[in-house]
Amino acid sequence: MGPPNFSNLGEIIRQDLDQTKIGLIDLGGEGGPREYTYAQIDQQCNAVARRLSVLGFKGGDRIAILSANRAEFIFTYLGVMRAGLVAVPVNFKFPPALIEFVIRDADAQLVFCDAKRSEDVPDGVSKVNFDDPSPNGFNSFLDFGEFVAIKPEPDQVAMFLYTSGSTGKPKGVQLSHQSHLWVAKTRIGKNDWSQHRFLVAAPLYHMNALALIKLSLMAHASIVLLPQFTAKSYLEAIQKYQCSWLTAVPPMIAMMLQEKEMIQKTDFSSVQYLRMGSAPVSSSLLKSIKEVLPQVHVTNAYGTTEGGPVVFGPHPKGLEQPALSVGYPHSNVQLRLVNGVLELKSPGLMLGYHKALTRVPVLKSPFTEDGYYVTGDMFRVDENGFYSFIGRSDDMFVSGGENIYPSEVERLLESHPLVQQAAVVPVEDEIKGYKPAAFVVIKPGNLLSSESLKQYCLKHAPAYQHPRWIWYLNELPLASTNKIDKARLLEEAKSLVLSTQN
Repeated sequence: MGPPNFSNLGEIIRQDLDQTKIGLIDLGGEGGPREYTYAQIDQQCNAVARRLSVLGFKGGDRIAILSANRAEFIFTYLGVMRAGLVAVPVNFKFPPALIEFVIRDADAQLVFCDAKRSEDVPDGVSKVNFDDPSPNGFNSFLDFGEFVAIKPEPDQVAMFLYTSGSTGKPKGVQLSHQSHLWVAKTRIGKNDWSQHRFLVAAPLYHMNALALIKLSLMAHASIVLLPQFTAKSYLEAIQKYQCSWLTAVPPMIAMMLQEKEMIQKTDFSSVQYLRMGSAPVSSSLLKSIKEVLPQVHVTNAYGTTEGGPVVFGPHPKGLEQPALSVGYPHSNVQLRLVNGVLELKSPGLMLGYHKALTRVPVLKSPFTEDGYYVTGDMFRVDENGFYSFIGRSDDMFVSGGENIYPSEVERLLESHPLVQQAAVVPVEDEIKGYKPAAFVVIKPGNLLSSESLKQYCLKHAPAYQHPRWIWYLNELPLASTNKIDKARLLEEAKSLVLSTQN
């Protein structure tokens, strides 16, 4: 069942298949679960596009979305693109000043928001509130009727996705209609995934969740959408809605596995696939997943906002993928390692950063002269051509002249049978330059001393890699993208080390 030849990223609903099928089960918004057929999703998207066109917005105008996950987010996102405009999902977990920066940097002329984030819309920018029942609200905004999606020009921008801003202010990644239509079509290939139910709990302002929404719609499957991730609501949704396809950032699954009591009561028989991406996966986490979900096909995926989620795939000779590998280079993607750093070229690449030359400082192009995107991620390749992630080149720190990648130390810690999760940060040291410090989550019901874990590290790796400080937490804090919040942990580590020195 190959997908038809769409040209607009917002029109990816199959008109040749059953329009009465439930395409979206929304567990967010107001008033509990809401179900939408494919016909209703299509009508809502058209209603957004029609009103935007009537209001006089022109091709290329930016429309922002500032909201937790909910059906209206998806309708607006697709409707904006159908109208030939640029959708700008905004990270609502940013502090207000950073939200304002993103909206103004994008030159957004209108912001769709939920009630909780309405006050974060900058002064002077028009807004439409999803929860407002008045004539100024979303339901009154809709203009139902037929709408023919605008046919985009080659390389026309469909959306801006802003990076998380871990180094400097967020950057607007410009993505075209063609690039992400290619992503969805390539991921589906010749597979018929229409019978699947995809559970989406990651935030829709992030590539991980957005790409899955488009994949599910193009596959004519069903989406079960959580407003945000909590381990308990995730487990409840799996069982209640018999979800067959789970996607998550690894820390989300690690938090789910901490709910031992609930896991024992949950029926996982419907689950067939688990795809994890956006952060490294540990051997400890994979082992724990296999204990709970032995029947599930687990994919350790890799992708970037700038380069898209299609980078690796299965081996052409059918060789089994090593547990911690992200796969073999996809046949439609060109890859190379330059001093260990991955560079890639594919139809899924971004067009560039928004306002790259007018920012202060100017944003340096991440492309090489021959068109490869420089990811900044370090990899190694085994004898069969499988790639494994080492760490970010800019995360590396030097301790006594030795290069240390935090992710390698984390994998070392997580190889201990009692360790569930670990996060490593560099703490400044007058003699060594930096020393590794670790925050660790122990598997429920176990005890493990810091000294014992340090000795384990010294036994299984070079001495310079072992964490000089180890602190235990019940869970690791998550940043707005559901990755581990390293910035917060680094500040905590500095404070803890300082307290031991006084």
